[in-house]
Amino acid sequence: MKTPVSFISRRNRDVPDEDDSSDRPAPIDISPALMSRRPRQPAAAKWYERHDSVFIEFCVEDSREVCVAFEKSKINFSCITGSKNIQQQNSVDLFGDIDPDESSHRHTQRSVVCCLRKAEAGRSWPRLTKEKTKCNWLSLDFNNWKDWEEESEDDLSSFDRFSEIMNTMGGDDLPDLDEPEGAASDEESEF
Repeated sequence: MKTPVSFISRRNRDVPDEDDSSDRPAPIDISPALMSRRPRQPAAAKWYERHDSVFIEFCVEDSREVCVAFEKSKINFSCITGSKNIQQQNSVDLFGDIDPDESSHRHTQRSVVCCLRKAEAGRSWPRLTKEKTKCNWLSLDFNNWKDWEEESEDDLSSFDRFSEIMNTMGGDDLPDLDEPEGAASDEESEF
Protein backbone atom coordinates (compact mmCIF):
# COMPACT_ATOMS: atom_id res chain seq x y z
CA MET A 1 0.00 0.00 0.00
CA LYS A 2 1.32 3.41 -0.98
CA THR A 3 1.53 5.96 1.84
CA PRO A 4 -0.29 9.29 1.28
CA VAL A 5 1.94 12.31 0.72
CA SER A 6 0.88 14.05 3.92
CA PHE A 7 1.76 11.09 6.15
CA ILE A 8 4.97 9.38 7.19
CA SER A 9 5.49 6.04 8.84
CA ARG A 10 6.17 6.09 12.58
CA ARG A 11 9.09 3.75 12.01
CA ASN A 12 10.88 6.50 10.05
CA ARG A 13 10.63 9.00 12.90
CA ASP A 14 13.56 9.70 15.20
CA VAL A 15 11.44 9.63 18.36
CA PRO A 16 10.45 6.10 19.43
CA ASP A 17 6.73 5.57 19.78
CA GLU A 18 4.95 3.39 22.34
CA ASP A 19 3.20 1.38 19.67
CA ASP A 20 6.12 0.99 17.27
CA SER A 21 4.75 -2.19 15.73
CA SER A 22 1.88 -0.34 14.08
CA ASP A 23 2.14 0.40 10.38
CA ARG A 24 -0.42 3.14 10.64
CA PRO A 25 1.02 6.41 9.27
CA ALA A 26 1.15 9.50 11.46
CA PRO A 27 0.25 12.96 10.07
CA ILE A 28 3.02 15.45 9.37
CA ASP A 29 2.86 18.56 11.50
CA ILE A 30 2.58 21.44 9.00
CA SER A 31 2.13 24.80 10.62
CA PRO A 32 0.50 27.69 8.69
CA ALA A 33 3.82 29.56 8.78
CA LEU A 34 5.49 26.77 6.83
CA MET A 35 2.67 26.64 4.31
CA SER A 36 2.96 30.37 3.58
CA ARG A 37 6.63 30.02 2.69
CA ARG A 38 6.92 29.58 -1.03
CA PRO A 39 10.12 29.04 -2.92
CA ARG A 40 11.35 32.21 -4.51
CA GLN A 41 12.03 32.17 -8.20
CA PRO A 42 13.93 34.71 -10.27
CA ALA A 43 11.99 37.20 -12.36
CA ALA A 44 12.65 37.26 -16.10
CA ALA A 45 14.69 40.32 -17.02
CA LYS A 46 16.10 42.12 -20.07
CA TRP A 47 18.97 44.62 -20.03
CA TYR A 48 20.69 47.17 -22.24
CA GLU A 49 23.21 49.96 -21.74
CA ARG A 50 23.85 53.54 -22.75
CA HIS A 51 26.85 55.84 -22.37
CA ASP A 52 26.24 56.60 -18.68
CA SER A 53 23.52 54.13 -17.66
CA VAL A 54 22.47 50.48 -17.62
CA PHE A 55 18.78 49.62 -17.82
CA ILE A 56 17.24 46.43 -16.44
CA GLU A 57 13.59 45.60 -17.04
CA PHE A 58 12.14 42.95 -14.74
CA CYS A 59 9.15 41.47 -16.58
CA VAL A 60 6.66 41.00 -13.74
CA GLU A 61 2.96 41.51 -14.43
CA ASP A 62 0.59 42.55 -11.67
CA SER A 63 3.43 42.97 -9.19
CA ARG A 64 3.10 44.37 -5.71
CA GLU A 65 5.34 44.79 -2.67
CA VAL A 66 8.16 45.75 -5.03
CA CYS A 67 11.51 46.22 -3.32
CA VAL A 68 14.59 47.44 -5.21
CA ALA A 69 17.87 48.03 -3.38
CA PHE A 70 20.89 49.52 -5.11
CA GLU A 71 24.40 48.95 -3.78
CA LYS A 72 27.74 50.00 -5.27
CA SER A 73 28.24 46.76 -7.21
CA LYS A 74 24.95 44.92 -6.67
CA ILE A 75 21.20 45.21 -7.18
CA ASN A 76 18.56 43.32 -5.20
CA PHE A 77 15.02 43.01 -6.55
CA SER A 78 11.98 41.28 -5.08
CA CYS A 79 8.21 41.37 -5.52
CA ILE A 80 5.05 39.30 -5.37
CA THR A 81 3.22 38.67 -8.66
CA GLY A 82 -0.08 37.40 -9.92
CA SER A 83 -3.11 35.94 -8.24
CA LYS A 84 -1.07 32.96 -7.00
CA ASN A 85 1.20 35.28 -4.96
CA ILE A 86 4.41 34.05 -6.55
CA GLN A 87 7.46 35.51 -4.81
CA GLN A 88 10.17 36.57 -7.22
CA GLN A 89 13.66 37.61 -6.23
CA ASN A 90 16.82 38.53 -8.12
CA SER A 91 20.19 39.42 -6.70
CA VAL A 92 22.72 40.55 -9.29
CA ASP A 93 26.43 41.14 -8.71
CA LEU A 94 27.09 43.76 -11.38
CA PHE A 95 29.96 43.83 -13.87
CA GLY A 96 30.91 47.38 -12.89
CA ASP A 97 30.20 49.85 -10.13
CA ILE A 98 27.14 52.09 -10.08
CA ASP A 99 26.10 55.21 -8.21
CA PRO A 100 23.33 53.94 -5.87
CA ASP A 101 22.13 57.48 -5.07
CA GLU A 102 21.61 58.40 -8.74
CA SER A 103 20.04 55.05 -9.69
CA SER A 104 16.26 54.73 -9.76
CA HIS A 105 13.38 52.46 -10.74
CA ARG A 106 9.88 52.82 -12.18
CA HIS A 107 7.02 50.42 -11.48
CA THR A 108 4.34 49.77 -14.14
CA GLN A 109 1.60 47.15 -14.45
CA ARG A 110 3.73 44.95 -16.67
CA SER A 111 7.28 45.49 -15.42
CA VAL A 112 9.76 47.24 -13.16
CA VAL A 113 12.42 49.21 -15.03
CA CYS A 114 15.65 50.08 -13.20
CA CYS A 115 18.04 52.78 -14.38
CA LEU A 116 21.51 52.18 -12.97
CA ARG A 117 23.90 55.15 -13.26
CA LYS A 118 27.40 53.94 -14.05
CA ALA A 119 30.14 55.08 -11.69
CA GLU A 120 32.41 55.43 -14.74
CA ALA A 121 30.41 56.92 -17.62
CA GLY A 122 31.69 55.85 -21.02
CA ARG A 123 32.98 52.47 -19.90
CA SER A 124 31.26 49.64 -21.79
CA TRP A 125 29.94 46.59 -19.97
CA PRO A 126 30.35 43.37 -21.98
CA ARG A 127 27.77 41.72 -19.71
CA LEU A 128 25.53 42.67 -16.80
CA THR A 129 26.83 40.17 -14.26
CA LYS A 130 30.23 40.10 -12.60
CA GLU A 131 30.68 36.39 -13.20
CA LYS A 132 30.83 35.07 -16.73
CA THR A 133 27.94 32.62 -16.29
CA LYS A 134 24.70 32.17 -18.18
CA CYS A 135 21.61 33.22 -16.23
CA ASN A 136 18.46 31.58 -17.60
CA TRP A 137 16.30 34.49 -16.45
CA LEU A 138 18.43 37.23 -18.08
CA SER A 139 18.60 38.29 -21.73
CA LEU A 140 19.64 41.26 -23.84
CA ASP A 141 16.96 43.76 -24.80
CA PHE A 142 17.70 43.93 -28.53
CA ASN A 143 14.78 46.33 -29.14
CA ASN A 144 16.58 49.00 -27.09
CA TRP A 145 20.19 47.97 -27.65
CA LYS A 146 22.32 50.61 -29.31
CA ASP A 147 26.03 50.44 -30.05
CA TRP A 148 26.80 53.76 -28.42
CA GLU A 149 30.59 53.33 -28.58
CA GLU A 150 30.58 53.94 -32.34
CA GLU A 151 28.37 57.03 -32.13
CA SER A 152 29.70 60.53 -32.01
CA GLU A 153 28.92 62.82 -29.09
CA ASP A 154 26.73 64.96 -31.40
CA ASP A 155 24.51 61.99 -32.24
CA LEU A 156 24.18 61.10 -28.58
CA SER A 157 23.33 64.64 -27.54
CA SER A 158 20.70 64.98 -30.28
CA PHE A 159 19.14 61.73 -29.12
CA ASP A 160 19.12 63.05 -25.56
CA ARG A 161 17.53 66.31 -26.72
CA PHE A 162 14.87 64.42 -28.67
CA SER A 163 14.08 62.26 -25.62
CA GLU A 164 13.81 65.34 -23.42
CA ILE A 165 11.44 67.05 -25.89
CA MET A 166 9.25 63.96 -26.10
CA ASN A 167 9.10 63.64 -22.31
CA THR A 168 8.15 67.28 -21.73
CA MET A 169 5.70 67.44 -24.59
CA GLY A 170 2.10 67.05 -23.47
CA GLY A 171 -1.16 66.69 -25.36
CA ASP A 172 -2.18 70.32 -24.65
CA ASP A 173 1.06 71.78 -26.01
CA LEU A 174 0.65 70.52 -29.56
CA PRO A 175 1.37 73.19 -32.17
CA ASP A 176 -1.44 74.54 -34.35
CA LEU A 177 -1.36 73.00 -37.80
CA ASP A 178 -1.76 75.24 -40.81
CA GLU A 179 -4.85 74.53 -42.86
CA PRO A 180 -4.19 73.34 -46.39
CA GLU A 181 -4.79 75.83 -49.18
CA GLY A 182 -8.33 75.91 -50.44
CA ALA A 183 -9.81 74.72 -47.15
CA ALA A 184 -12.44 77.06 -45.82
CA SER A 185 -12.24 78.15 -42.23
CA ASP A 186 -15.30 78.28 -39.97
CA GLU A 187 -15.55 82.04 -40.39
CA GLU A 188 -15.64 81.95 -44.20
CA SER A 189 -18.02 79.06 -44.66
CA GLU A 190 -21.56 79.86 -45.72
CA PHE A 191 -24.58 77.71 -45.03
